[in-house]
Amino acid sequence: MVKGNKNEPIEHKIRAVKEFPVSFSIFGIARSHHRIGAQLLREAGLYPGQEIVLMQLWHRDSQSQNSLSRSLRLDHSTIAKSVRRLEEAGLVTCSRSEEDKRVTIVSLTQAGREFEPKVIEAWSKLEEITTQVLNDEEKMLFTALAHKIAASLEA
Repeated sequence: MVKGNKNEPIEHKIRAVKEFPVSFSIFGIARSHHRIGAQLLREAGLYPGQEIVLMQLWHRDSQSQNSLSRSLRLDHSTIAKSVRRLEEAGLVTCSRSEEDKRVTIVSLTQAGREFEPKVIEAWSKLEEITTQVLNDEEKMLFTALAHKIAASLEA
């Protein structure tokens, strides 16, 4: 049980806030960002994470699941699940590579191509909500620090 003043913000009652301030801040941002993003994507008709796969395919259509997995830095099972759901929704098709029948190629359908404005709208709204309290300099600084931390975590 957490002790302390009941009017005190929950962050002040959690030991991790003082001991691990950066990690706890990242956790809090990620949790809130994911919750809002998931709500916006549900309204667009997608599960969280599917939009990233679609964005990658809008950038370069007809990629292998392995290529998607590598470029998005997601494990194979996560990509496979997203692709299966996108295929069930009629947004992508899967086929075997002509060169190597073991390779699954994921391609956009016409409906998948036409879905782009909905995702862009959801992500634009998410970006607006996320950064509404930041000025341009703070946005640039946050982005630079996030890239620096991500590179450290990937090393």
